[in-house]
Amino acid sequence: MMADFTLTRMAAAEFLELPESNKIIELINGEVIMAPSPVDRHQEALGNLHFSLRQRQPSGKWRTAPADVYIDELNVVQPDLFWISDDNPNCHLVDGRYWHGAPDLIIEILSPGTTRQDRDSKYRLYEKSGVREYWIVDAEELYIEVYHLHDGKFERQAVVGLGEQFESAVLNGITLSVDALLKG
Repeated sequence: MMADFTLTRMAAAEFLELPESNKIIELINGEVIMAPSPVDRHQEALGNLHFSLRQRQPSGKWRTAPADVYIDELNVVQPDLFWISDDNPNCHLVDGRYWHGAPDLIIEILSPGTTRQDRDSKYRLYEKSGVREYWIVDAEELYIEVYHLHDGKFERQAVVGLGEQFESAVLNGITLSVDALLKG
């Protein structure tokens, strides 16, 4: 037996008036999307990434989900982790409630329920909105895909796993170790 569900559609203005919540609730292409709590490995990877990156890049603003990022009138996302440089004129905090515009770096950690969305609709949305760097993290298989925006299109810069390092152009060219980012 299939469960009945109601598809909720709305614009960003209405979405941003919803009551405050600690749940992951996003507006993607005008559809309200709710996800269950991430599995423990996802949470562990998020904590490790946030701690390690904040130490390596202390300037700017680091935020973890749930934190709203208003992209346009049909898209308000809650990336797992994002960073806004001090000199980003296109992303700013509005009334202490949500970020408006494209962060410099967005990191999404794959979960069984969000993999397709992270690789498809969010990938295209982040690319179109001008996010300068996008990382897709697989916390189970322990690798990171790094995409950099070039001429309005994401180009894959690296797919790196344990024992490997990569350079983040957006984070001022610092070299990062996958082990340090994913294993703490």
